[in-house]
Amino acid sequence: MARQESPTPCFAFPSSLSSGARRRPALRGRGAGCGSPKMAAAPAGGASDAQARFGRSVKGLLIDRVTGCGTDVIALTKQVLKGSRSSELLGHAARNMVMQEDAILHSEDSLRKMAIITTHLQYQQEAIQKNVEHSSNLQDQLSHLLK
Repeated sequence: MARQESPTPCFAFPSSLSSGARRRPALRGRGAGCGSPKMAAAPAGGASDAQARFGRSVKGLLIDRVTGCGTDVIALTKQVLKGSRSSELLGHAARNMVMQEDAILHSEDSLRKMAIITTHLQYQQEAIQKNVEHSSNLQDQLSHLLK
């Protein structure tokens, strides 16, 4: 059986990015890598400059990515904390609402009792008025009897 080579990377990290790893050539194998047609070999000085520029641009892109990921993690953390605070506030609001509902029910019960008491007081007032009328009639009769 023929041994298959592992696929070659499209680019190689400069030694400054890979900690202690040996430097791999940017292009390896039969072609230019990544399915592109064969490229002509660049002069040695130009290749090292291009590789250095490429390394700096990759480094910049990685820094941008890490910074973006850090920002996303911070935003996610803030959102989670806000959600936690929101659920805590909702719990307080629900408890307060239950207490208010109990207070309203108690107030309705008190108002019913007050209405019953008012009705009883009206009955008593009418009875007192009738008794006052009867007493004035009785006073008149008593004064006629005593004359």
